[in-house]
Amino acid sequence: MLNREDNQYQEKLLKISRVSKTTKGGRTISFSVLAAVGDGEGKIGLGLGKANGVPDAIRKAIAAAKKNIVKISLKNNTIPHEIAGKWGATTLWMAPAYEGTGVIAGSASREILELVGVHDILTKIKGSRNKHNVARATVEALKLLRTAEQIAALRGLEVKDILS
Repeated sequence: MLNREDNQYQEKLLKISRVSKTTKGGRTISFSVLAAVGDGEGKIGLGLGKANGVPDAIRKAIAAAKKNIVKISLKNNTIPHEIAGKWGATTLWMAPAYEGTGVIAGSASREILELVGVHDILTKIKGSRNKHNVARATVEALKLLRTAEQIAALRGLEVKDILS
């Protein structure tokens, strides 16, 4: 049976790696795939798939990404405030940008931000630029985003009190 929700997500392969394990009988080759899925409206998922063949690894990565989908708080076509995300040796800084700026990002963060639906943002990667770490740092930073309405609700205040 075809699930309608599966069709609403765009899929991107961020990295395909050929990895090998040395055994007594020689080298065993397998593949590792990092994939992201997003709906362009604030949802993103990241998944890692490993298998002996590339198609199986891709299928596993996309399935894992769909299981790990999170909702991101966006403001117009950018993020509500500055944020930094860290994963491993990678630190990723993001800041909102004016309309028309575009996605100023590199590596896997650009692809993830496009899948989320961000059109205007500034980013800077510090430390390791490993695609896996950059992707995870991007998603971790996006998870920390909160709108003024969400912060006001958490504090039991009104939005005007937060913004003043």
